[in-house]
Amino acid sequence: MKLTVLLGLASVVVMAPSCVSSKKFKKSQSEYAALETRYTTLQGNLDNCNTEKAELARQKGLLESDIANLNKQIDFLKQNNTQALKQLEDLSVISSAQAESIKKSMENIGAKDNYIQTLQQQIARKDSLNMALVMNLKGAIGNLDDKDINIKVDKGVVYIDISDKLLFKTAKFDVTPEARDVLGKVAMVLKNQPDIEFMVEGHTDNVEYKGAGLVLDNWDLSVKRATSVVRILQKQYGLNPAKMAAAGRGEFNPVSNNDTPEGRAANRRTRIVILPQLDQFFKLLEPGK
Repeated sequence: MKLTVLLGLASVVVMAPSCVSSKKFKKSQSEYAALETRYTTLQGNLDNCNTEKAELARQKGLLESDIANLNKQIDFLKQNNTQALKQLEDLSVISSAQAESIKKSMENIGAKDNYIQTLQQQIARKDSLNMALVMNLKGAIGNLDDKDINIKVDKGVVYIDISDKLLFKTAKFDVTPEARDVLGKVAMVLKNQPDIEFMVEGHTDNVEYKGAGLVLDNWDLSVKRATSVVRILQKQYGLNPAKMAAAGRGEFNPVSNNDTPEGRAANRRTRIVILPQLDQFFKLLEPGK
């Protein structure tokens, strides 16, 4: 009986291909390959997110450890100061007025400790927001080559570097149609953070500009490229112009050596700098804050 069932199943398997047309089979193969490619891409994105999450957790652990050590030192100093003050009072070495003055000084130290802890919390919060912003930008942009677009955090500031190869034609300042899609993805993330202010910087290599017409030199080219990007972000994607600034850095802030073609290509870029909100930070420094 079992042998008969097995032979029957085998015959179905053998006959199955003949029931499916070659065209449908190839279509299924193509769909499977597309799904497999999509799966590989998503897996790569997940791995990158997990790596960044682990690094953020490591940095958070280090900060928490430092804060714990500082709190221990503060408690130790407070205990020593309290004991010393009590001993002085017992020995009548200082007057009650002097003791009260020392007590107030100690209270001021405690207030400053709280102030320092508040600053540390604000800095940690800002770092977390920056990491979230970077992850959102990378997720929106997708798998563009890092040579064409690079997003990073350096000293608490988020930078988005876009190569001129992606944005402009040689010695031109009109944004290419292909680049508008990339700017749209960046704009989508920035628009969801209406309080963010940013600057668009144009950069060139050190090759002397030899064109004619509206552009005079590399300074001029870098400025016009920055303003071209700002106009698109404002007029096409609706970003608030009051939150944007445009600047040209010419050839004078390179990220690589201009002696090689690769170095010059790296220096020809447009950089979006997410500006730190210094007004909020300075409010913390005001008396009584």
